[in-house]
Amino acid sequence: MSTETKPFIESSVIIKATAAEVWKALTTAEATRQYMFGCNIESDWTPESPVLWRGNEDGMVYVKGKLVRFEKEKTLEYTVIEPNAPYPDTPENHLHVTYTIAAEPEGTRLDVNHGDFSKVADGEKRYGHTIADGGWNAILAKIKDVVEQSL
Repeated sequence: MSTETKPFIESSVIIKATAAEVWKALTTAEATRQYMFGCNIESDWTPESPVLWRGNEDGMVYVKGKLVRFEKEKTLEYTVIEPNAPYPDTPENHLHVTYTIAAEPEGTRLDVNHGDFSKVADGEKRYGHTIADGGWNAILAKIKDVVEQSL
């Protein structure tokens, strides 16, 4: 890993909405397709169940993983891997995405932690792609817009 590649990408945003409204944006296809590159999230939200990011237009699964933690309106954690990646789809190559929701005086704080890029195959490349796509700051800004515009 280069010195510029960090093991984790961490970002946060304050959203002028309730925790329930932010949670809905993270867990419903109607919301995710508006901020996650046109992909619907699919899961039954039970422990160890699949989490899929499926293109709304083409039906293709672009990212898949499994549910790790689901604490309604508090914490959502799942693994992610690209199904057509050139490295093996094994647990050690899955990255983790963790959202944490907390009340703030001005609304709800949404934190995201994505990694550990230092422990997966092609970690430096995967980190670079995430940053090149705008990282999590761009996605969190879109989540904020989706939630606040729906109020």
